[in-house]
Amino acid sequence: MIKIVTDSTADLPPQLAKELGISVVPIYVRFGEEVYRDGVDMSEDEFYQRLEKTTVHPSTIQPGPQDFLEVYRKLSPKADGIVSIHVSAKLSGTCNSALMAKDMLETKCPVEVIDSQVLTMSLGLLAIVAANMAKAGESLDKIVKEVKKTIPKIHLLCLLDTLKYLLLGGRIGKAKALLGSILNVKPLLSLKDGEVVPAGQVRTRAKGIDKLSEFAQNAKKIQDLAVVYSTTPDEAQNLAERLGSIFDQKRIKIARVGPSLGVHMGPGALVVAVREG
Repeated sequence: MIKIVTDSTADLPPQLAKELGISVVPIYVRFGEEVYRDGVDMSEDEFYQRLEKTTVHPSTIQPGPQDFLEVYRKLSPKADGIVSIHVSAKLSGTCNSALMAKDMLETKCPVEVIDSQVLTMSLGLLAIVAANMAKAGESLDKIVKEVKKTIPKIHLLCLLDTLKYLLLGGRIGKAKALLGSILNVKPLLSLKDGEVVPAGQVRTRAKGIDKLSEFAQNAKKIQDLAVVYSTTPDEAQNLAERLGSIFDQKRIKIARVGPSLGVHMGPGALVVAVREG
C-alpha cells in the first residue's frame, strides 16, 4: 500500500483527508511569541478573528525535517512506499524539509518527494489524485509519474480583497506589479512556474467573482474542481452553484483557506482550482 503525505497549505477539508488516508503535516503560524500548528492548535475562525484584530502581523514557519520524519516513521511499517507532495518550493522551504527527512529515514521504505509548484486546493487536487490511485492499489512509480504528469493540468485563479496581507507577509513576488494600481481595486492572482503572478484586477468584488466563474468555464475537460474561501462561505457556496452549470455540483469541493495561507491572503480571499483532462 502506498501512503500519501501533503502539508496544510493544501487546504484539504479534514474529513476528506481522513477518508482518503492522506497525512497532512502542519505549517506553523507565529503571532509574536506564540506559535500554533495550522489546523491543530487553532481553528480557521480563531485565526481570522485574531488576524483582523492583531497589531503584529503573523508569520509562517515551514515544518522542520523532524516533523516529516515522525510522519514517515509512523507510516513506513505499513507502507510499500510514501508519496509526499508539497507546496511550491519557490514559495516555501517545506519541500526541502521533506527531502531532508527522506534522507534521515532509517527504514527501507522508499519516499518520493514532489514539488507541486502550486498551493491551496491546487495542491489538494494533486494529493487526491495520488490518494485515489493508492486506494486502487497502483505502484509507487505509477503514482509519481501520474502526479508529475498532472501538475501542468492544474490551474488556479485567486481573488483577493486586498494586497495588504501579501505585502505584510513578504510573499508578494511578481504580484508587486499590481501595487501601483488604484487602492480600491481587487487583485486577481495566479501561479506560473511555481510563483505567484498577477492575473488582472477588477473594480468590484462582483466582477472578480465573474472572472473566477469565466476562468472555470474556459477550462478544458474539467476532471476536478474546487472553490476555496477564507471568510465568505456563502460566496463560495453561491459560486459552486453557479459552476454547477459546467461541472457536476455534487463533485465540486468547497474548502477553506487555512491559517498558513490566510496569513498572506487575508480575509475575503476566494479561489477556484481546476484539474483539466
